[in-house]
Amino acid sequence: MLNEDSAPEIARLFAARWWAVLLRGIIAITFGVLAFAWPGVTVATLVLLFGSYALVDGVFSLLTALGGGRRREDRWLLALEGIVGVWAGVVTLRSPATSAAVLVFFISIWAMATGFLRIAAAIRLRKEISGEVWLALSGVLSVLFALMLMVRPAVGALALVWVIAGYALILGVFEIILGVELRSVRTA
Repeated sequence: MLNEDSAPEIARLFAARWWAVLLRGIIAITFGVLAFAWPGVTVATLVLLFGSYALVDGVFSLLTALGGGRRREDRWLLALEGIVGVWAGVVTLRSPATSAAVLVFFISIWAMATGFLRIAAAIRLRKEISGEVWLALSGVLSVLFALMLMVRPAVGALALVWVIAGYALILGVFEIILGVELRSVRTA
């Protein structure tokens, strides 16, 4: 349960912006389904899909970090995650003809950074919100995904599409569960 009097502002912010977390999950699942539906997608299309997803995810993270409230010192992890997402999206969308190797590099750096930031946020909020385990699991999933891409950078384009689609689906489920948990905390 989230105690309004003792909870830090970031915990109240997460609970108040449960819908943004839920929407991020829905977008991730949509991205995953689209990637699975078009397994023969070209690398350029994959670049555009990833860039769009990273940009939208980063914007929602920034909106959540910047929205509401007075104090902002507890929001730096979420804001940093948003900045990394916007950066990855903009860099990817500015050069859609990027080779698969560079795409794998961008994806792995983005996933590693957001993964560690989510784990740090879950640890910081573990006593303040319920459902923090889903935030931590999404971070662990992101780090494992990044490591897999770093170890096997020469993975084929089709396999890369399926791995990214699977990652997006699982991440989306974790985000939706976290959003629902946060909504129930807010209304409790």
